[in-house]
Amino acid sequence: MMNANQIKEHMEVKASDGQHVGTVDHMEGADQIKLAKNDPAAGGKHHFIPLDWVDHIDTHVHLKKTGADVRAQWKH
Repeated sequence: MMNANQIKEHMEVKASDGQHVGTVDHMEGADQIKLAKNDPAAGGKHHFIPLDWVDHIDTHVHLKKTGADVRAQWKH
């Protein structure tokens, strides 16, 4: 079971295909992860991904979606 309290600032976020898609800035409310805008993958903008995209958490946040899907569907 995934516990959102395990998601910490500066954790790397990886897509299901292993691609780096960002770095956690912080949790935005109870159900979104705000990605840091200074990450090279962010293009200078904050991006938001829903918590339900998270597959599991270890030293990284692992998502259920591929890198292409994440970039096509994340919110700004």
